[in-house]
Amino acid sequence: MSDSSLSPLGPSNYGLLGQLIADNQTIQNRLNTLSEQASSGYIANDFGGLGSGAAIALALASETSQNTAIANGLNAASTTLNVTQTILKQISSIASNLSSQILSASTVNTNLSVLATSAKAALQQLAGLLNTQNGSTYVFAGTDSSNPPVPNAQNIASSGFATQIAKAVAGLGTNGAAVTMASIQAIASSNASGTSPFSTALSQGTAQLQTVPTGSGESMVIGVLANANASQPSSGPYSTGSYMRDLMASLATIAAFAQPSVQAQANTPAFQSLLSSVQSLLNGAISGLATDEGVLGVEQNQISSTQSLLSDTNTVLQTQISNVEDVNMAATLSNLSATQTQLEASYKLIASTATLSLANYL
Repeated sequence: MSDSSLSPLGPSNYGLLGQLIADNQTIQNRLNTLSEQASSGYIANDFGGLGSGAAIALALASETSQNTAIANGLNAASTTLNVTQTILKQISSIASNLSSQILSASTVNTNLSVLATSAKAALQQLAGLLNTQNGSTYVFAGTDSSNPPVPNAQNIASSGFATQIAKAVAGLGTNGAAVTMASIQAIASSNASGTSPFSTALSQGTAQLQTVPTGSGESMVIGVLANANASQPSSGPYSTGSYMRDLMASLATIAAFAQPSVQAQANTPAFQSLLSSVQSLLNGAISGLATDEGVLGVEQNQISSTQSLLSDTNTVLQTQISNVEDVNMAATLSNLSATQTQLEASYKLIASTATLSLANYL
């Protein structure tokens, strides 16, 4: 037998071994991928490994992230509205309490002094409540939320606002109730520096109600400003259009009853007319407060509904993301077992092929 008849054995055998080794590496890579998938539950560790599904996953993840950011903003807004509602109830209680005191007050000087002292304390309390914060946010400051809406709240009883109203009340005997109330209305309506008790941003109208996103390109306005109604302007004789201004004016007016010159007129028709007008102004403020509490309740319901919708939407989006990113665990484990068996068989075949030699063949 000639040597040439045996020559194909070597190269052919070596080529087969190389092919088996290459196939073994392919099987090993597949096994590594399946092991990683079985361990993580994901098709790939990055978007690049998703192939054509990468663009879909990225788009869905972006929408989910946007919805989450909106939901977080709505959570913060809901908390702010809860705080605002609580404060409005307290302010309403202040107004109702003083209105009751006016009804029961007699015209003797001692009672007027007590009433004036109560009103002064209530005015200071009201100013403090209007500076309520939720975290670092002033809830009644609107878009100027980092600054107090009533900058000099602790000294409100001696502010230009209060002293000017006290001066107007002191002229009751000369001017009469109608003129006095008109003066009080003008002072309470003023946005002039030194008269308005509110911040510059609120007085000049540069601070507006806050807006929170509710969806892509959609938003809603929330809250109440310290110097303006959230729903519609207040109405009625001598109203400023703002129940908060009306309430502050009423409190400052009653606080001015501490003046002896005013108490000396307690039994006059002018004083009784003034007292009646103040009570009417207080009742209008109480009504306005109730209206805005209802408005805030509607806003809270809208926020709650939007939050539920966003949550449901994200649940659907997450399912779609899972369909793109997550492996079918049952199929993956089955493929993993089959690939391990295939790899073991590959190693055995390589081992048996590697032992072939010319001597074995002969």
